[in-house]
Amino acid sequence: MSSEAGASDAAVATADVPPFRYTAALADQIELAWQDRWELEGTFNVPNPIGPLSQGFDAVAGRQHLFVMDMFPYPSGEGLHVGHPLGFIGTDVFARYQRMRGDNVLHTMGFDAFGLPAEQYAVQTGQHPAATTYSRIDVFKRQLRRMGLGHDQRRVFATTDKRYYRWTQWIFLQIFNSFYDHEANRARAITDLVAELSSGAREPAPGTNPFGTPWGELSDVQRRHVIDNHRLAYLAESTVNWCPGLGTVLSNEEVTSEGRSERGNFPVFRKPLVQWMMRITAYADRLADDLDLIDWPEKVRTMQRNWIGRSTGAQVRFPSPAGDIEVFTTRPDTIFGATYMVLAPEHPMVAALTADEWRPDADPTWTGSQPIPADAVRAYQATASTKSELDRQEDKRKTGVFTGSFATNPATGKQIPVFIADYVLMGYGTGAIMAVPGQDERDWEFAEIHNLPIVRTVRPPEDFEGGPYLGDGPAINSDFLNGLDVAAAKAEIITWLEKHGWGQGAVTYRLRDWLFSRQRYWGEPFPIVYDETGLPIALPESMLPVVLPDTDDFSPRSYPPDDADSMPEPPLGRLTDWVTVTLDLGDGPRMYRRETNTMPNWAGSCWYELRYLDPTNEHALVDPLIERYWMGPDENRPLGGVDLYVGGVEHAVLHLLYARFWHKVLYDLGYVSSQEPFHRLVNQGYVQAYAYTDSRGAYVPAAQVVEKVDGAEVTYTYDGEPVLREYGKMGKSLKNVTTPDEMYAAYGADTMRLFEMFTGPLEQDRPWDTKAVIGSFRLLQRIWRTVIDENTGLTHVSDDAPSEQTEHLLHKTIAAVREGFETLRFNTSIARITELNNHLTQAYPDGGVPRSVAEPLVLMLAPLAPHAAEELWSRLGHEESLAWHAFPEADPALLVEKTIEVPVQVNGKVRTVLSVPTGLDPNGLEAAARADARVAAALDGREVRRVVVVPGRLVNFVV
Repeated sequence: MSSEAGASDAAVATADVPPFRYTAALADQIELAWQDRWELEGTFNVPNPIGPLSQGFDAVAGRQHLFVMDMFPYPSGEGLHVGHPLGFIGTDVFARYQRMRGDNVLHTMGFDAFGLPAEQYAVQTGQHPAATTYSRIDVFKRQLRRMGLGHDQRRVFATTDKRYYRWTQWIFLQIFNSFYDHEANRARAITDLVAELSSGAREPAPGTNPFGTPWGELSDVQRRHVIDNHRLAYLAESTVNWCPGLGTVLSNEEVTSEGRSERGNFPVFRKPLVQWMMRITAYADRLADDLDLIDWPEKVRTMQRNWIGRSTGAQVRFPSPAGDIEVFTTRPDTIFGATYMVLAPEHPMVAALTADEWRPDADPTWTGSQPIPADAVRAYQATASTKSELDRQEDKRKTGVFTGSFATNPATGKQIPVFIADYVLMGYGTGAIMAVPGQDERDWEFAEIHNLPIVRTVRPPEDFEGGPYLGDGPAINSDFLNGLDVAAAKAEIITWLEKHGWGQGAVTYRLRDWLFSRQRYWGEPFPIVYDETGLPIALPESMLPVVLPDTDDFSPRSYPPDDADSMPEPPLGRLTDWVTVTLDLGDGPRMYRRETNTMPNWAGSCWYELRYLDPTNEHALVDPLIERYWMGPDENRPLGGVDLYVGGVEHAVLHLLYARFWHKVLYDLGYVSSQEPFHRLVNQGYVQAYAYTDSRGAYVPAAQVVEKVDGAEVTYTYDGEPVLREYGKMGKSLKNVTTPDEMYAAYGADTMRLFEMFTGPLEQDRPWDTKAVIGSFRLLQRIWRTVIDENTGLTHVSDDAPSEQTEHLLHKTIAAVREGFETLRFNTSIARITELNNHLTQAYPDGGVPRSVAEPLVLMLAPLAPHAAEELWSRLGHEESLAWHAFPEADPALLVEKTIEVPVQVNGKVRTVLSVPTGLDPNGLEAAARADARVAAALDGREVRRVVVVPGRLVNFVV
């Protein structure tokens, strides 16, 4: 944004600038040179204990090891803006500091490169997704290198690399070839299950044998069906988000609250399709319980617990004309207040419950203004299919229609109407609820709208103002439960339900199995083929990777956006030469059909931390010894995992939950020693910036907005027209992006790094103001002047001993800077460095700062502004890079304050502040106060009635 109030200070040198001043041009020269040297010397190549990357391990074998990691970026066409690198810079500062502290630090970067954006761009342009993806990765690599990030470049990869997704497919095979043994509480090989079923040691799990025949009497094909029903990766009909306009199924996070696709804004419909699923629900308890043993922000742990949604209650059966309707409720004690039932519109019993006609006494609000129940149900289902789950949960007005059928409340024996309503979701519980409006807000709202009875089952307190009562209290209107508190009533009713065969105590989860299919081209192919039975067969590991075939037809078949009855047709399905394949899988060459769906983009990001450890290994996912060295459990990390993982809170649930699930499967199968992938998690804040909208509400380029200041009034115009200013997250859609390249050109990478770290703690959102960057640039210029004579380019430090005050301040600074780095409060470290340098500027205005102070100053600067620090260190006479040099340590003796300041009051009014030795006793404090001229003048001629002395705090004369 430009300004008519006067141009801001520029970082560019002018004719009167000293020849050796730190300028943007000099910064560019220094930074590029040091980046080349780091790459040439392999400065950040961290050694493994064994294997091809073990060179140099002997030198670090005795050090602590530390694995620092970022959530890797998706390479977009626009490249990075200054908001993206906030976490990257933060982890780099921390990693550099820990390396200087003596740790063997692993820090690298990869690229999450499969997914819909690249595919959609390919559809629009005809350019292959691989070409656009790798060209974008090149842009990101250049920008990240230019930022001076200390990554081990030998470990960099993209999820689209064949050598990488070979192992993604391998992990899928391990999951496919496993089942969850609930008695052992872990995953086991599917071959173990087959052996136990064959020996009679185990029976098929409930619901897995649809044939009603003992295992020994099943045919081979029937046995395959039963085994497939046990697998952790399996095919099932699932209700999915189908987007005809994009021709693909979308994950929940790709659907807006309005029930439309995030990309393209097309309508999304809920419909059943056969899809690959991951049985993440088998791990629900472990995923919830292990949150207590990892160091994550409490809000993220709460979000995961809520997503898993473990609830204790009862499964209850309500008889109906279509059979028993099963509900799960956490409040079985309220069953006497159940006055109606609600099913999700997608519930499989809806069709059977839909009556032929309305009963004469059906309330008009129940019918949806339709002549018969079938019409009402069909219309309501169509409307509900266009809403996202979030939209249905947050819908203010509770809508629904009557099915025309009644169920029986087993506790009261009364007939209660059965509705369908979109506030009940098929994915939660059983997809059906017993509605108790007296004890539930949503049920109360629905009951009021549809004129349904409301019966309280818990007595509210006397001062209760009405509406549903959600608290504790004695049971009422509940027969044999009356008078019991909620906990006792729950236990009593569960006993009654089990005794009479109407239900049983149960634990249920909000978590549902993970939908793992995408009707896309740009994703990992499944290592699965199908024979004439239509059942899936895992390919042997020797046939991996299944390489994504080349094509120039990338788009799935799309349909008119409103064609809810359409069906997915993946792009791979059209590649008949690839789909139909002759293979020898052990019984001679036979014809097979490949899976034509691809994996979701989440697959590649579920395990990338493991590949960073051992990226060149062609024989194993990761060498066990290497994994144990970097990620194995220890006293600080009881479940193991990455020491520090930094990324956006937007990934709090899905990516992190999926990665934890895959890691636990690998642990169960003995491939890793760690039970969790990420021990410590930190969510960096957002970089926010001003954005501007015109009279239409459309965003205009922020950089081209003109600010005009007229006294106290500030106005903004774009192309001569007034615009409104707002504040929010930086992004392309808001047209308020500032790129790192702009910052490199105007100030250098070190200035940008310093500015981003100075604007707040890593977890905190922070403003971006390009005009404010000059402050960080000037700090670097001042530190440069502390060491370098701007006129000669020579260092002007001395070998003199520092003054006592300077030495004392130096060690206080070292202690504070270390604390800031260790707690990721880099802004406090920068503030302390600034204070020290300001002191040196005042104490040594003509140069001559003692070397014993200048060198620690440069070393403290190094993690934050590594290029400038390296250059200063070199000019101070050191040939080696400071990247592995020991970080300064504070002398505890010099942290003790030798003097303190104590205010002196007369009748409570401060007259002076004394500087006295630490530990001076009360008599000495009083004597020092009386000796002060201002205090003596205030006491002259007045009677001192009392003296209050608080050692180290104050002296007060009462006169």
